[in-house]
Amino acid sequence: MTPVGLKPPPKHAPRRLRTDADLRTLQRLMTHALVQPLTSRDGLAPRWHDGRPMAEVAAEFIKPNDRLTSFERLQIYAQCYWYRVIDGVSTDCPALRALLGDKKFFALVNAYLAKHPSHSYTMRNLCAHLPQFIRDQPRLTAPHTALAHDVARFEWAQTAAFDSEARPVLTPADIAGAPPAKLRLALQPYLSLLALDWVVDDYVVAVKKRDALRSEASNAVDHGPRAASRKRVPRPRRARVFVVMHRYHERLYYKRVDAAAFKILEKLAAGRTLAHAVAAAGPRVRPEQVREWFATWMELGWLCKR
Repeated sequence: MTPVGLKPPPKHAPRRLRTDADLRTLQRLMTHALVQPLTSRDGLAPRWHDGRPMAEVAAEFIKPNDRLTSFERLQIYAQCYWYRVIDGVSTDCPALRALLGDKKFFALVNAYLAKHPSHSYTMRNLCAHLPQFIRDQPRLTAPHTALAHDVARFEWAQTAAFDSEARPVLTPADIAGAPPAKLRLALQPYLSLLALDWVVDDYVVAVKKRDALRSEASNAVDHGPRAASRKRVPRPRRARVFVVMHRYHERLYYKRVDAAAFKILEKLAAGRTLAHAVAAAGPRVRPEQVREWFATWMELGWLCKR
């Protein structure tokens, strides 16, 4: 698969770094060398994109030393890159790993990172495209693709909620006297609205509790906790749930909401007026319910100015 967002690799390394363009060419060459998938034995690919031996390409921009060839030195960098990013995805997606099992999970991660290599200075963004990739490549997670997609969405929402931008919260004074038919509110950028087909929230919590128990038991002598920590967490049951991922006082939370409340939040996020958003909840929703919902949302800081 062709990596997303990367310019094609140069045919050759610049002989000397005389200009900024030469440096960019070298950087692009090095990037393509690193993000090429490793072999089944975790080695550097033996061939370059154009079919040339990788050892020949490496010799153009990596010097050998008295212990390692150019190819071997480049291979160390490639292995460090792949081990680190694979570990990063594994850390961010413990529930997805538990769902798929190690063999299928790491096959998915390798394919994903080959298509979506890291483009950021921070590893925080590694899994941003993973939910869509699961949907686009269903064979990698079959027969649990839809469930894996929900789990990946939930776990990415946790990452996004942890450190995404926060805007000044809306206050009653900000909306006092504003006509609902014209008033448009916004949701905090760190908020994620998740309409899920499985009870993924409980599943993710169960996996984390199991892993925490495993960690605590790692130095224990008693075999009881060790045996308990190895138990497989049952797959989540199928049910329609509506979850808002958010943070509060710098801590990560998720909150289930009613389907009607979820519709209101969706409409606000889409830029609809307050009147339109409330109407989307349906005629069975009582005014006091709406007031209670908005009071909670404002207390949690979910609402901000558009």
